[in-house]
Amino acid sequence: MAQQYRITLLPGDGIGPEIMAVAVDVLKVVEKKFDLQFEFQEALIGGAAIDATGEPLPAATLDVCRNSDAVLLAAIGGYKWDSLPSHLRPEAGLLGLRAGLELFANLRPAKIIPQLIEASTLKREIVEGVDIMVVRELTGGIYFGKPRGIFETETGQKRGVNTMAYTESEIDRIGRVAFETARKRQSKLCSVDKSNVLEVSQLWRDRITKLGAEYPDVELTHLYVDNAAMQLLRAPKQFDTIVTGNLFGDILSDAAAMLTGSIGMLPSASLGASGPGVFEPVHGSAPDIAGQDKANPLAQVLSAAMMLRYGLNQGAAADFLEKGVLQVLQNGARTGDIMSVGMQLLGCRAMGEALIQVLEE
Repeated sequence: MAQQYRITLLPGDGIGPEIMAVAVDVLKVVEKKFDLQFEFQEALIGGAAIDATGEPLPAATLDVCRNSDAVLLAAIGGYKWDSLPSHLRPEAGLLGLRAGLELFANLRPAKIIPQLIEASTLKREIVEGVDIMVVRELTGGIYFGKPRGIFETETGQKRGVNTMAYTESEIDRIGRVAFETARKRQSKLCSVDKSNVLEVSQLWRDRITKLGAEYPDVELTHLYVDNAAMQLLRAPKQFDTIVTGNLFGDILSDAAAMLTGSIGMLPSASLGASGPGVFEPVHGSAPDIAGQDKANPLAQVLSAAMMLRYGLNQGAAADFLEKGVLQVLQNGARTGDIMSVGMQLLGCRAMGEALIQVLEE
């Protein structure tokens, strides 16, 4: 009897519906190959939700996600909603989804795909063989700390305030995810902070160091965030697994992503202690090309692979998808963002069709 899973689809905005359609078609091939059964249910988030309901994360969407085995998200945001107050912008829907599902760990892989190595802006000898996993704390730190806001001082000046704060338990739980992730890779973990000037980072380093005693098989190192950013560009192959807070992780994971040459190829997973995870490409909604059949759907497909691996415990199916992506690239298929001389330029739908042909062979 086929293993059944309920998957919530959040196409969102911009190119989201286009790349989600490809991912769903690909998952239907996976169903047949691995005797699985996916029940897809679609919900609104981001700008699409604002247009329909007036809010970026309707209560009905959160309820549907909570009752799922996994959530596959495409993209949110766009110029159309940029003038809205911060609590009503599409990005507030994403933050609310993470908080509502208690997703505190964001896994962002940055792995060089051999077929695309020339797309990197760095020299081949610098990036060849790079395989990094950034573990970013997702629901704490400066994005959620209070007090926050823009206030008027006694002198009449406006003053912007954001608070970076972490508790011991918040640091410990993301630390454990990072150590366990490192164990499954090369058993090397680099913790990134700014403990030379920030008290919150001093606590972060103390807790991660103490936790390291429970993982004697994992080599633990520490770097200040400014040095870590420099080292990612200077010698990225020194890194295996990186763990850091919300703000630093937001920046470093994008820097690591660009080592690969295109942010359009990279997936991510957001996980909690229990319940469904959210799996999404790290690129944005690209409103400038929305509806033009130009989007690269492969990061969405690789996000579906991460969903299979980390959300549904279907590792063989995840391997199948990832190998299919490598093969379609080996065959010369390219979308505009990864196009190079001598390759075949395809649109979003055609890339999906080429991938399905490879998977069905």
